[in-house]
Amino acid sequence: MDINETIKSQLSENPIILYMKGSPQAPQCGFSSKTSQALMACGERFAFVNILDNQELREALKVYSSWPTYPQLYVNGELVGGCDIIMEMSESGELATLVKEAAKQAEA
Repeated sequence: MDINETIKSQLSENPIILYMKGSPQAPQCGFSSKTSQALMACGERFAFVNILDNQELREALKVYSSWPTYPQLYVNGELVGGCDIIMEMSESGELATLVKEAAKQAEA
């Protein structure tokens, strides 16, 4: 399986997935920390990938998403954005709504 197939597989198997530096319990940068905390505050389960563990994935995802930085949050296979966008959505309540809807659809 090539790296783009791996990305597509991860996105199709996980309705909410965060590509980040480190893990939600041990983030490796401030942006990943803020983003994962905002996501955890929504109260739904989400998958994550530590992009520091896979250099090929780290580079390929930038091209796949046309987004040069991390973290990157995907919901239902669509890129939502990085830290700044997630924080704005968290403050407005949009993030919780989006995440809860995705989790509900995944259960159905």
